[in-house]
Amino acid sequence: MDISVWDKLDLILRLFAGMAAGVAVGWERTLKQQTAGIRTFGLVGLGTATATAIFTGEGEIDAASRVVQGVLTGIGFLGAGVITLSKSERTQSGHTPRGLTTATAIWVTAALGCAAGRGDWPIVLTATALVVVLLAIDHSFERWAGRRDAAANAARRASDPTDVRAD
Repeated sequence: MDISVWDKLDLILRLFAGMAAGVAVGWERTLKQQTAGIRTFGLVGLGTATATAIFTGEGEIDAASRVVQGVLTGIGFLGAGVITLSKSERTQSGHTPRGLTTATAIWVTAALGCAAGRGDWPIVLTATALVVVLLAIDHSFERWAGRRDAAANAARRASDPTDVRAD
């Protein structure tokens, strides 16, 4: 099997793109002082790009599909290890889950790596930008949106005391 220089360069670009997508997501997590950062996300992106790139040849669509399915299922276990419960008075159970965003970012990074391994450049570039933008939205925006929703619910209850809908 003779691989041309262009094929080798394409493979290198695919692997680099998977790692770069992971580093971009990991950079944001590092800036927010999260436990999983640049190295973890870079490795997830590179690893999934590598696993996917193995099966990008002609006639290997089924194999590539199975690899992507396995990777995205398996990476969920890595993400699950990031999620913890902390004590909180704000919830009925007294516990608040922490690490959900990081776990989700790990899963999305795996998907980005799979797309990079397949050479789907529009998906890699667009989705990486969207992930970074979403992660840049901090909790103050979420709290602001929640306050607006709580105020609307309070106004609704004040205008109609028989309204028993859950908030």
